[in-house]
Amino acid sequence: MKIAFRPKLLDCLPGYDRAQFSKDLAAGITVGVLALPLAMAFAIASGCSPTAGIWTAIVAGFITAALGGSRVQIGGPTGAFIPIVYGIVAAHGFGNLLGATMLAGAMLLAMGFARLGQLIRFIPVSVVIGFTNGIAVVIFLAQIKDFFGLAIDNLPAEFFERIRTLANHAHTVDLPTLALSVSCFLFLLFYNRLAAVLPALRRAPGPLAVLLVGTLVAWALELPVATIGSRFNGIPQELPAFGLPDLAISDIGKLISPAITIALLGAIESLLSARVADSQIDDRHDPNQELIAQGLSNLAAPLFGGFAATGAIARTTTNVRTGGRTPIAGIIHALVLLGIVLIAAPLAAYVPLATLSAIVMVVAINMGEWDKFRELHRFSWNYRAILLTTFLLTVLFDLTIAVELGMVLASLFFIYRMSELTRIERLPLPDEAEEPRFIYPDGSMRVAAWQLFGSLFFGAVNKLEELLDPRAGHPEVVILDMTRLIQLDTTGLEGLENLLDQLKKRGCTLLLCGLNSQPGSLLFRAGFIDHLGDDNVCTDLPAALNRAGNLLPSLMGGSDDDY
Repeated sequence: MKIAFRPKLLDCLPGYDRAQFSKDLAAGITVGVLALPLAMAFAIASGCSPTAGIWTAIVAGFITAALGGSRVQIGGPTGAFIPIVYGIVAAHGFGNLLGATMLAGAMLLAMGFARLGQLIRFIPVSVVIGFTNGIAVVIFLAQIKDFFGLAIDNLPAEFFERIRTLANHAHTVDLPTLALSVSCFLFLLFYNRLAAVLPALRRAPGPLAVLLVGTLVAWALELPVATIGSRFNGIPQELPAFGLPDLAISDIGKLISPAITIALLGAIESLLSARVADSQIDDRHDPNQELIAQGLSNLAAPLFGGFAATGAIARTTTNVRTGGRTPIAGIIHALVLLGIVLIAAPLAAYVPLATLSAIVMVVAINMGEWDKFRELHRFSWNYRAILLTTFLLTVLFDLTIAVELGMVLASLFFIYRMSELTRIERLPLPDEAEEPRFIYPDGSMRVAAWQLFGSLFFGAVNKLEELLDPRAGHPEVVILDMTRLIQLDTTGLEGLENLLDQLKKRGCTLLLCGLNSQPGSLLFRAGFIDHLGDDNVCTDLPAALNRAGNLLPSLMGGSDDDY
C-alpha cells in the first residue's frame, strides 16, 4: 500500500505573497492570544498544571499547522478532553497520562497511514451529539469546585462520588471567589452583546478580555482568592525539560483503553473541526493527513510535558474569521504562545482560578448542542434512544462506554431497519404462464416466482424461509427474481445455498434471474452458480419462465404432448 504524506502547507506555499502573510500574521496573533487562557483553563480543569496546557498548545499547534491536512486547523488542548484527561490523572497519575497520550498518538498515526480518515464519518450524528452534550455537562460540573471556591482537596472523577463530595462541601463556599466567578461568567456570557454596544471590545477575544479584567480586579482589590501562583507556583519562564515520560512496561496494558478513547475523540473532533472550516473557506481537507498530524502532535506533546491535543473548533473558526487562510497562521499562533511563555510568564501567577473556571463553564455551555434536545420529538425513537443513551452514559459513567454502547445501538437499529426494508414478495405469473403445463390438476401452480427487494444479509436472511413454507404450495420450479436485490453478504449466500439444497430434496429446481453486479459477483466467486448450474441463471423473468417451461416435461417424466 502506498503511503501518502503531503501536508497542506506544501499546497499553500506556491503563490504565497505579502498580502496573505499580513492576514495570516494578524490571525495568528489573535488566535495565539485567545489560546493562552483556554490552554491554562483546560489544563487546570483536567487536573494538570497550566504549564502543561500551554506547552500542549505550542507543540500541537505548530505540528497541526505545519503537517496537517487542513489549511486553517488550529490544534491544542480542548474542552472535550477534560473529563477523559481528568479521569486518567485521577486513576493513573500524570506520568501515565503522558504515556496514554503517546499511545493514542501512535494509534492516530496508524489510522492516518491506513487511510481510515473517511471511516470516522461513519459515526452517527446521534452518537456525536450525545457525547458532545454529555462532555459539556461533565465539564460544567467539574468547574463547580473552583467556581464556588469550595474547600475540596481532590474532586473525584466518578459522577456519583463527585456529586456527593460537592454536596458535602457546599457549606464551604467562598464569597469573594463566588463574586468574582459570577462576574466573570456573566461578563463572558454576554460579551458579544457588549461588544455590539462598545466597539472597542471587538478588538480582543472574549476569553482574553475576561482573563485580563478578572486578574486586574482581583489584584487591585486584593481579593483573597486562589490563583495560578498560589496553587501551581506560577508558570516557569523557560523551556520545559525534553524527554520520554516515566512509564513502566507493566502500565501499558491498563492505558490501552484510555488511549483508544483519546485517539477516537481526537480523530472525531479534529476531522469535525476541519470539515466545519472547509465550509467557511470553500476548501477540502485531507482527513488522512490530518490524522497523521494529530498522531504526531500527541506523540510530541508529552515529550515537552504536554498532554492530549486535537483540532479546536472555536480557535479554528476564530482563525478563519480573522483572515487566516494558510497553515502559516497556525504556526504564528504557536510562536506567539511561545513568546508569551518566554517573556510574560511571571504575570500568569496573578490569574485567579475563579476567572479560569468561569471561562471553562462558558465554553461548556457553548459547546453543547442543546437545541437538539428540544428537537428530539421530530425524530424517530431509534434516534432519540441512541442520543439520550450516549448522553446519559457520558455524564454518569464514562465516554468510552457511552460511545461503544451508542455505536452498538446504532448498529442494531440500522440492522433492524435494513431487515425491515428487505422484502420477498410472491410474483403473479404473466398470462403466458397460465397454459395447462404450468398448472397442477388441482389448480395450484407448478412454477412459483418470487422477487427479492433490498439487501439479503445476516439480519434478513431468515426471510428466505418463507419460500419453504408448505402453505406456499409444492412447485416444481422456483424462480427468484433478483433485479431489485442490491446487496448480498456471505450469510445471505449461505441462506441461498441452504434454500437450494432444501429445494433439491423436494425435487424442485431453483432458477435465478436479473442478477445485479455485487450479488452476481459473490455467487460466481463462491461457486454457487456451479452448484446451481449455468443454465439456471437467466437474464430476466420471461427468460426464466421459458427455462421453467423447458424443464417441466423432463421433471414430470413426460413430453409436451402429455399436457
